[in-house]
Amino acid sequence: MRKLITTLCLSLAVFLTSLDISQGTQFQEGLDAARIGDYEAALSEWEPLAERGNESAQFNLGMIYHKGLGVQYNYKAAVKWYTLAAEQGNAPAQYNLGVMYRLGQGVLQNYKTAVKWYTLAAKQGSAKSQFNLGVMYAKGKGVLQDNINAHMWLNISSVSGKIKNASKNRDIVAKLMTPDEISTAQKLAKVCIANNYKGC
Repeated sequence: MRKLITTLCLSLAVFLTSLDISQGTQFQEGLDAARIGDYEAALSEWEPLAERGNESAQFNLGMIYHKGLGVQYNYKAAVKWYTLAAEQGNAPAQYNLGVMYRLGQGVLQNYKTAVKWYTLAAKQGSAKSQFNLGVMYAKGKGVLQDNINAHMWLNISSVSGKIKNASKNRDIVAKLMTPDEISTAQKLAKVCIANNYKGC
């Protein structure tokens, strides 16, 4: 009996490994197709993977529908696929959902939900989400207007060097703050970065 269980476990492990390799190959074939602009082929490779829960395939399907790559723009389909990937922790999908909720693309415009998705991605190090979150705090969109949090997130996003206007926007917010508020925001940013965005 013990040999039978061991054999079954090994067989299952081999099957699951071959399934992972097969999915990896299928995903790569989708990438190869997308790189040459054959989005129809990419879609046919990624859709079955996405249906089985592959977060990267879900994100890529979201991009195809969001950007209208080889298909009609379909914001509702983009939101569906981004949401599935975002719920698995995919930061780019979380960022894109934040954008779609902020702009009302495929969903009713909802700043509070945009802030939710930006926050999740920002806490994973997404500089674009950190920037957008700072702007949302500065404008009081989806959150109470808060210059300290606005400055903190804009400061954090500027550290990456990837966001062109982060420092400029941070400095605009700083002109509305007292020196003590700026000092508090700077300390919060340092702690946030030191803690790898946990507890920000």
